[in-house]
Amino acid sequence: MRMYDLIEKKKLGEELSTEEIYHIINGYTHDEIPDYQISALLMAIYFNGMNVRERYDLTMAMRDSGDILDLSSIDGVKIDKHSTGGVGDKVTLVLGPIIASIGVPVAKMSGRGLGHTGGTIDKLEAFPGFNGALSEEAFINQVNSIKIAVTGQSKNLAPADKKLYALRDVTATVDEISLITGSIMSKKLAAGTDAIVLDVTVGDGAFMKNKESALELAKSMVDIGKRADKKIAAVLTNMDEPLGFAVGNNLEVIEAINALKGNGPEDLMEVVFELGSQMIVFSGIETDKAKAKELMKKAIESGAAFDKFVQFIEAQGGDASFARDINKFAPAKHIVPLLAESDGYVHAIKAEAIGLASMSLGGGRETFDDVIDMAVGVVLNKKVGDEIKKGEPICFIHANDESKIAYASDMIRKATSIQPEKCNHMDLIIDIVE
Repeated sequence: MRMYDLIEKKKLGEELSTEEIYHIINGYTHDEIPDYQISALLMAIYFNGMNVRERYDLTMAMRDSGDILDLSSIDGVKIDKHSTGGVGDKVTLVLGPIIASIGVPVAKMSGRGLGHTGGTIDKLEAFPGFNGALSEEAFINQVNSIKIAVTGQSKNLAPADKKLYALRDVTATVDEISLITGSIMSKKLAAGTDAIVLDVTVGDGAFMKNKESALELAKSMVDIGKRADKKIAAVLTNMDEPLGFAVGNNLEVIEAINALKGNGPEDLMEVVFELGSQMIVFSGIETDKAKAKELMKKAIESGAAFDKFVQFIEAQGGDASFARDINKFAPAKHIVPLLAESDGYVHAIKAEAIGLASMSLGGGRETFDDVIDMAVGVVLNKKVGDEIKKGEPICFIHANDESKIAYASDMIRKATSIQPEKCNHMDLIIDIVE
């Protein structure tokens, strides 16, 4: 079959067959089809879309382009959790140990951060010696022994996605539902778990800026998961403001440790409990979500969740003494309050700008080769709906380079709206697709 004919077919809005989709993905993965032809196809898909069968075939062809993990030797229902990304998102650091302490196997593939959103592996490397690149054998053995392991994606996990994403990024075809679904779900299905819980973030600091597009993506991913015989659910969560108070690697790790000890921010814990209750129900340990949330709360109150976190860090070579004593994390040289210029109520703290401010201080990457400054970031003092007085801190800026503070301060101030009228705190759980 000729690639020219397949481009023409999709340009005219016709369906691509399963055989044709596999031919395209295999050919591109093995450098048999050039970038310029795939670019033309991506644009045709962007304008004409794909039906649910094409979308499923695309996902499976991308999954099948590389390794597929066999986790059958792990006892119990293996569960992965995936977030579409956000600012201050340290959910995995809190959720994973809680769920594992209850006896649910958490087999988590995570990535590194790029841009204004942070990566779980980056945050875990706040613990000196932490190994975020486990072999498949070590990964399986660790989940069997302590019920949790978190590792970076292997280079040969859905390699078609890596090539396609790089091309989408430079051809303005990133934001198309079928292509986004294929990108996320091909990696999740290749990771080999029995169940997947998706945290689809919505709002200013998320990839999906409005509920309609986020709901469409959530339904699309859940449909693919069901077709692949996975237990799957998607929770839409609010990312108009940062999740929790801390934004920045060490700062978020410290907040996660405090959360595991029972002192977590309300919004963070609401997301953790919602996602976690779904994971527990999928595991079969409990069938009622309300009772599942109670199990999670007991795991925190008993100390079992924090103990599991320490065990997990140690199992992957990390220095868990930092978890036992958060004062061991080196603070930034400069901790500067940003003060409110008027009395009122906080109406907005735009998440993306806070993430970009942290990034400008050195807390994020513009390219994957950039080195992160683990100590810098932003710690909010107020959230949307809170009252604030003139001269009271909006947040604290943690910086190692004094020359970067003014730029970050300006970004945060522009992202913050203080008005005289009262307003409500944000609703965290927007919708659930099961």
